[in-house]
Amino acid sequence: MELLQLLSWACIVFTVGMFSTGLTDLKKMRESQSADNIQFLPFLTTCLNNLGWLYYGTLKQDQTIILVNIIGALLQILYIIMYYHYTKQKRLVMSETFAAGVVLTFGWLYFTVFLTEGDTRLSQLGLTCSVVTISMYLSPLTDLVEIVRSGNVQCLSFPLTVATFFTSTSWVLYGLQLNDSYIMVPNTPGIFTSLIRFYLFWRYASVNQSLPSYKSMQI
Repeated sequence: MELLQLLSWACIVFTVGMFSTGLTDLKKMRESQSADNIQFLPFLTTCLNNLGWLYYGTLKQDQTIILVNIIGALLQILYIIMYYHYTKQKRLVMSETFAAGVVLTFGWLYFTVFLTEGDTRLSQLGLTCSVVTISMYLSPLTDLVEIVRSGNVQCLSFPLTVATFFTSTSWVLYGLQLNDSYIMVPNTPGIFTSLIRFYLFWRYASVNQSLPSYKSMQI
């Protein structure tokens, strides 16, 4: 098996595994019949990110990117529907979903109507998706600072940290093989944030002897 094909399968398996961690939240919602203590925006932003990368993969004709983000988008849509079913703040969820739909519509019009086909469209779309992905990887840094202050890692998910590390690493290597900086660069922060979380687990594990009772975080 060629290295590129091996990395392709690694990206598919690890990324789908990372997206599937949301099933933990889904299980909690079904058991409690409530969406309390579950964050909605990560589902919504991840769905938008999946759709953006799906468009990028379609323009690039990359079957790996297409397959991963189709599965990812379908899972996030499932999470969104179930969250709406169980939440008490249905009006807020609807307004946030509507705002995301407006952003998605304007983005689609910009990239399909105002930009010419070819390298310009692909590069600008890749840059946009990269910025969104980097911001999603870096957004939990404030939470990590709070964990350092409190010394409590129970708000982190160790399985999700492992999945994020291997997912980011496989995509970086995949992008390196394709010489595609739009794939390689935005996934690099995922490696570093995962390593920080591994350190926090190691550093504060002795303080939290009641592990594992990790709360799944959509990171």
